Amino acid sequence: MTTPPDHAATPPGEEGGSVAAEGDPEHPLTLSVAAVARRLGVAPATLRTWDRRYGLGPGDHTTGRHRKYAPRDVARLELMQQALLRGASSAEAAEYALTATATATATVASPATPSPPGRRALRLRGANRLAGGLARAVVGLDQAAAQTLLADAVEADGVLTTWTGVISPVLAAVTARREPSGAGAEVSHLLEECVRATLARVAPIVTEPRNHRPVLLACAPGERYDLPLHPLAAELARRGVDVRNLGPALPVTALVAAVRRTAPAAVVVWAHLPRYADPAVIAALPRTRQQFRVLAGGPGWRRGVVPHPAERATDPAAAATAVERAVCHP
Repeated sequence: MTTPPDHAATPPGEEGGSVAAEGDPEHPLTLSVAAVARRLGVAPATLRTWDRRYGLGPGDHTTGRHRKYAPRDVARLELMQQALLRGASSAEAAEYALTATATATATVASPATPSPPGRRALRLRGANRLAGGLARAVVGLDQAAAQTLLADAVEADGVLTTWTGVISPVLAAVTARREPSGAGAEVSHLLEECVRATLARVAPIVTEPRNHRPVLLACAPGERYDLPLHPLAAELARRGVDVRNLGPALPVTALVAAVRRTAPAAVVVWAHLPRYADPAVIAALPRTRQQFRVLAGGPGWRRGVVPHPAERATDPAAAATAVERAVCHP
């Protein structure tokens, strides 16, 4: 096994080196706070909170030294994550992790270990580690951890990659687990609010736009799911495009009024569900002296229902490319 660069122990066999017991803080597999955070897909601040509130910290308490997590410390954190994924509160998950019996390399509870509290875990098929970290945060209703992880992901990989690779898989898993009775709604609501808050912070105010006329974004009448408009608006702003996001369920009369008032360069009409993808909405857009492009955005618009001359864009990435091409490179 290759030792990561941030492991501080001296390799066995070198002069002055010694092999400590696996549970000892001097074991060569000890990890820093940052390394454990990366491994678990959580923010370092979350690990410090778990240490301060629940005693789930590293076993190395030597004064004046960087604290290191031994394998047994990491195993406890993995057990806490398992409980959080099942819907346990942070306090319940911590109690479970502290009382459960785990091996130094455990990632799940052994047969002799009590079952983790809470509901079943989110199923993230093919998702990356950041998506797993976001899932753990929102199931545990840890808003600070979720927003920190999202902000770090956007800074590292950009808005659209974060939306596609991190946010969308968790949204799908939360939706699939939500019960018809409404149980689990708190998780989806927290996730959506964290996404909106993060994207609002990363979207710059465009004072010198590349487009001379604005771009209007709006959901079709009746369509209340406007979350995909937020990564689209944020990405376009980061590309220097002036955008006006008019939000969910905009009446046709309001959309027509906005078009007449702003003389936009492009209009995106978003429909997540097919029942809201009404071609009559696009047909109702007024003809103005300055022509504008129309995009039918979202998976609700099926092929064959998009009236000419509107274009079809199924996701925020496709819509961002089409809008930028239309208004910046006509």
